[in-house]
Amino acid sequence: MPKGYWVSAYRTISDPGKLAAYNKLAGPAVAAAGGRVLVRGGRVAAHDAGIAERTVLVEFDTFEQAVAAHASAAYQEALLALSDGVERDFRIVEGID
Repeated sequence: MPKGYWVSAYRTISDPGKLAAYNKLAGPAVAAAGGRVLVRGGRVAAHDAGIAERTVLVEFDTFEQAVAAHASAAYQEALLALSDGVERDFRIVEGID
Protein backbone atom coordinates (compact mmCIF):
# COMPACT_ATOMS: atom_id res chain seq x y z
CA MET A 1 0.00 0.00 0.00
CA PRO A 2 1.45 3.41 -0.94
CA LYS A 3 2.65 5.72 1.80
CA GLY A 4 1.30 9.22 2.29
CA TYR A 5 3.39 12.35 2.65
CA TRP A 6 2.87 15.89 3.85
CA VAL A 7 5.00 18.30 1.84
CA SER A 8 5.28 21.90 3.05
CA ALA A 9 7.29 24.67 1.41
CA TYR A 10 7.24 27.87 3.41
CA ARG A 11 7.17 30.88 1.08
CA THR A 12 7.39 33.41 3.91
CA ILE A 13 7.53 33.34 7.69
CA SER A 14 5.99 36.60 8.92
CA ASP A 15 5.58 35.63 12.59
CA PRO A 16 8.25 33.30 14.02
CA GLY A 17 6.36 33.22 17.33
CA LYS A 18 3.29 31.71 15.68
CA LEU A 19 5.49 29.20 13.87
CA ALA A 20 7.07 28.22 17.20
CA ALA A 21 3.62 27.78 18.79
CA TYR A 22 2.54 25.66 15.81
CA ASN A 23 5.67 23.50 16.01
CA LYS A 24 5.08 22.86 19.72
CA LEU A 25 1.60 21.50 18.95
CA ALA A 26 2.16 19.99 15.50
CA GLY A 27 5.04 17.71 16.48
CA PRO A 28 3.05 15.71 19.05
CA ALA A 29 -0.04 15.71 16.78
CA VAL A 30 1.95 14.27 13.88
CA ALA A 31 3.63 11.65 16.08
CA ALA A 32 0.31 10.61 17.63
CA ALA A 33 -1.09 10.10 14.12
CA GLY A 34 1.84 7.88 13.15
CA GLY A 35 3.75 10.47 11.15
CA ARG A 36 7.52 10.55 10.89
CA VAL A 37 9.31 13.80 10.11
CA LEU A 38 11.90 13.11 7.41
CA VAL A 39 12.89 16.70 6.59
CA ARG A 40 12.50 19.86 8.66
CA GLY A 41 14.40 22.91 7.51
CA GLY A 42 18.00 22.25 6.60
CA ARG A 43 19.70 23.05 3.33
CA VAL A 44 17.67 23.57 0.17
CA ALA A 45 18.79 23.73 -3.45
CA ALA A 46 15.85 25.35 -5.27
CA HIS A 47 15.48 25.16 -9.05
CA ASP A 48 13.06 26.51 -11.66
CA ALA A 49 10.26 28.32 -9.78
CA GLY A 50 11.27 26.76 -6.45
CA ILE A 51 12.06 28.76 -3.34
CA ALA A 52 14.99 28.18 -1.02
CA GLU A 53 12.95 28.41 2.16
CA ARG A 54 12.04 26.08 4.98
CA THR A 55 10.80 22.72 3.68
CA VAL A 56 9.13 19.99 5.74
CA LEU A 57 8.45 16.39 4.67
CA VAL A 58 6.42 14.02 6.87
CA GLU A 59 5.84 10.35 6.04
CA PHE A 60 2.78 8.28 7.01
CA ASP A 61 2.17 4.57 6.42
CA THR A 62 -0.74 5.32 4.07
CA PHE A 63 -2.24 8.25 2.17
CA GLU A 64 -5.44 7.85 4.17
CA GLN A 65 -3.48 8.11 7.43
CA ALA A 66 -1.88 11.35 6.18
CA VAL A 67 -5.29 12.84 5.32
CA ALA A 68 -6.76 11.76 8.68
CA ALA A 69 -3.79 13.25 10.56
CA HIS A 70 -4.42 16.63 8.92
CA ALA A 71 -8.09 16.47 9.88
CA SER A 72 -7.37 15.45 13.50
CA ALA A 73 -8.41 17.74 16.33
CA ALA A 74 -4.82 17.93 17.60
CA TYR A 75 -3.45 19.09 14.24
CA GLN A 76 -6.32 21.52 13.70
CA GLU A 77 -5.38 23.10 17.04
CA ALA A 78 -1.82 23.50 15.74
CA LEU A 79 -3.14 25.19 12.60
CA LEU A 80 -5.09 27.67 14.72
CA ALA A 81 -1.86 28.58 16.52
CA LEU A 82 -0.10 29.05 13.18
CA SER A 83 -2.92 31.19 11.79
CA ASP A 84 -1.48 33.82 9.45
CA GLY A 85 2.09 33.49 10.72
CA VAL A 86 3.34 31.93 7.50
CA GLU A 87 2.53 31.57 3.83
CA ARG A 88 3.18 28.01 2.75
CA ASP A 89 2.41 25.50 0.04
CA PHE A 90 1.06 22.45 1.90
CA ARG A 91 0.20 19.24 0.06
CA ILE A 92 -0.71 15.69 0.97
CA VAL A 93 0.62 13.32 -1.69
CA GLU A 94 0.52 9.58 -2.26
CA GLY A 95 3.75 7.64 -2.72
CA ILE A 96 4.26 5.29 -5.64
CA ASP A 97 4.38 2.07 -3.62
